[in-house]
Amino acid sequence: MIFNTNVWRRTVYTLWAPLYNGIARVFRERRRRSIELLAPRPGERVLIVGAGTGLDLDFMPAGAEITAIDLTPAMIRRLRRRAQRLGRRVDARVMDGHALEFPDGSFDAVILHLILAVIPEPDRCAREAARVLRPGGRAVIFDKFLPDDRRAPLLFRVANPPASGLGTEFIRRLGPILQGSGLRVVHDEPAGFGGLFRIVLARKD
Repeated sequence: MIFNTNVWRRTVYTLWAPLYNGIARVFRERRRRSIELLAPRPGERVLIVGAGTGLDLDFMPAGAEITAIDLTPAMIRRLRRRAQRLGRRVDARVMDGHALEFPDGSFDAVILHLILAVIPEPDRCAREAARVLRPGGRAVIFDKFLPDDRRAPLLFRVANPPASGLGTEFIRRLGPILQGSGLRVVHDEPAGFGGLFRIVLARKD
C-alpha cells in the first residue's frame, strides 16, 4: 500500500509538523507517565525514536545524554528549536527507525512513543531498538494496539485505510511486533481510550 511507506509518511508528517504540538497535547500526561516508568538517570544514554517535535524532552531528567531521531526533517528542525528553548543538549538527527545508524549496545534506554503504530515495518523498528540497547537496557513504548488475541473490530478495519493515509495505523498488535526482537515486556498498563493506548516497559534480555 502506498500509504504504508517511508516516502508517504515523511510527506504526511511534513504537513503535520506545524500542527503537531497542538494535536499531541492530549498525550502530555501519558508521555510523562511513560518516562517515569523508564526512569532515565543522569549520565544514561537515551535514544528517542520517532521523536517528532521533541515533546518528550519536557520530561527528561537533567544529565541524561539524549539522542533523538526522526524520519522527517521538518520535525527535527522543530525539535532542535525546542531543545534550545529548554536549554537541553540533544543530538538530533534525521534517520530511519528501520535502520538506526548506531553500533550495537550504544544506549541504556530507548523511547518509542507513538512510532510503532506509524512506522511502515514496526517489527523491524523494534529489532533495531533492541540492537542498539546494551544488555539489560530498557525500552518504553506508548502507542495504540489491539489485543493480541482479538480480531480487529469492524470499525477499526473500516477506519484503518483512511487513518493510514493520515499517517497512522489502528490494527497493529504489540505481541507480533516484539516477537523475536529481544525485548521482553516487564510492565503493561492501559493509557486511555478504553485501553486502546498502552504504556509498556520492556527489557533487553
